[in-house]
Amino acid sequence: MGYLFLLAAVVVLVILVLKYYPPLGAQAKGDARSAIDGSDNYVGGKFIYPLPTPMEMSFKEMSKIMTEMIKGGSNRKPLNGIPMDRWEPQQLLESSSQARLVWFGHSALFLQVNGLNLLLDPMLGPSPSPVPMVGGKRYGGELPISIDDLPPIDAVILSHDHYDHLDYGTIKKLKNKVRRFFVPLGVEAHLERWGVDRERITSADWWDEFDFEGLKLACTPARHFSGRSMTDRYQTLWCSWVIDSGGTKLYFSGDSGYGDHFKQIGNKYGPFDVTLMECGQYDKRWPLIHMMPEETVQAHREIGGKVMIPIHWGAFTLALHDWTDPVERVLRAAEQHNVVVATPRIGQAVMLGTSEIPAAAWWRHHV
Repeated sequence: MGYLFLLAAVVVLVILVLKYYPPLGAQAKGDARSAIDGSDNYVGGKFIYPLPTPMEMSFKEMSKIMTEMIKGGSNRKPLNGIPMDRWEPQQLLESSSQARLVWFGHSALFLQVNGLNLLLDPMLGPSPSPVPMVGGKRYGGELPISIDDLPPIDAVILSHDHYDHLDYGTIKKLKNKVRRFFVPLGVEAHLERWGVDRERITSADWWDEFDFEGLKLACTPARHFSGRSMTDRYQTLWCSWVIDSGGTKLYFSGDSGYGDHFKQIGNKYGPFDVTLMECGQYDKRWPLIHMMPEETVQAHREIGGKVMIPIHWGAFTLALHDWTDPVERVLRAAEQHNVVVATPRIGQAVMLGTSEIPAAAWWRHHV
């Protein structure tokens, strides 16, 4: 009898957490729910990529991965932090006639273009976890500038709802600075639960296009998945983004395995002056949802990129490879194909549309 009571208590606790714990987000209702149901990409009660993208693993395999993650490795994170360029608030308030991009680590980026301030996947919290106190920590524990010191943000552009891209604590601190959020279908429900007015959110399906203050934005496909809890996998869309200022054209990959969509995007919107391409957190056991670094270079070429900036590395350990492997493998593959790769430090400004390409191998001094 006691075991039944304990089991019932656990079930009730789980239900209460799923319903009332804010970082888990929310599920779409009303018009947002109708938009999901009407999407060509929502089939059989879930969002899908056109090609089969299985990612299920056996309990034995999952247990092995978790054991290896907990045990750690000698070079899965930097031993003494990593270098970064610090920013004073006034520096980001200053208008620049030249478009510039600042990498905050992982996939978080600050873009100034056409007099606008944009944030891409601004995961600026300490840990990509629903419970930050127990999740893996950000390398070095700091950012080039605090969230409070960021200037007013014209738009936040989100690729999907995983914790390493969409952070509850970051959105709570940012929301009153931001004029507009651009998100894939379903993600608006999370933001609304966290206090963002629905009128400030634009939700998008693949191939939707928008004009925003002189920018042309396009929500484009990716090969990945979504979800923030045990009950919502595949219930929000994931995507990549095209950002065209008229003078500079960028592609932001979000998270994606390799697939036909890169050629499709390149044919429709390319070529691109700069591609921001995921290259880390891969494993042979999940080869379809994250690219191997060599595939990253191939995708950059297929999309018509001129200069590639590797992202999705340099901030968190979310896979079993050494923390420097992604960029080292990208550089080797890029050299074979004459691909230009920029490797800025976290916080280092990249001036777009110029010949200034940061290429120092700064990470080799921090292994």
